[in-house]
Amino acid sequence: MKIEQSEIIETNDYRVIIYPASRPFTAKESKDIAEKLFEYLSTWRAHGKPLSSSFKIEHNQFIIVVVDEDKEMASGCSIDALNSVLRELDTTYSLGLFDRMKASYMIGENIITKPLAEFRKEVRSGEISEDAQVFDFSKSTYVNYLSDFLLPLRRSWAGIYVSN
Repeated sequence: MKIEQSEIIETNDYRVIIYPASRPFTAKESKDIAEKLFEYLSTWRAHGKPLSSSFKIEHNQFIIVVVDEDKEMASGCSIDALNSVLRELDTTYSLGLFDRMKASYMIGENIITKPLAEFRKEVRSGEISEDAQVFDFSKSTYVNYLSDFLLPLRRSWAGIYVSN
């Protein structure tokens, strides 16, 4: 399975795991992450059975891993093993992949990542424009990821902080 732009309409709703970095990857980091994940996912297993999976690096800052659980379910142990690989990359490059107390958004073509408390404060005060597009790292299915990973501020999870 490979994630690419396609004319094919997907019927499977793959499981998605999103690892958001706190900053964009350098060219070397992207190369190393891709090599490590290609190598690891080719051998990734749950209870001895291979997992049909793939990944992509989105916006040069977010790692998106997908698993076709119609073929084989990812187990807790298999997810822990994947997390171990990503923690190793996180430690090597100080990426903040496991820091969930942050928010990322786009203004034009620029991705901005801030601590969640600062982001909330700036949305409430109007410092962050309603033109901002907000990333949602909680998406757990491929269909939700495709449709709702990046939404206008007011329609996103952060919309509750917008003054009316």
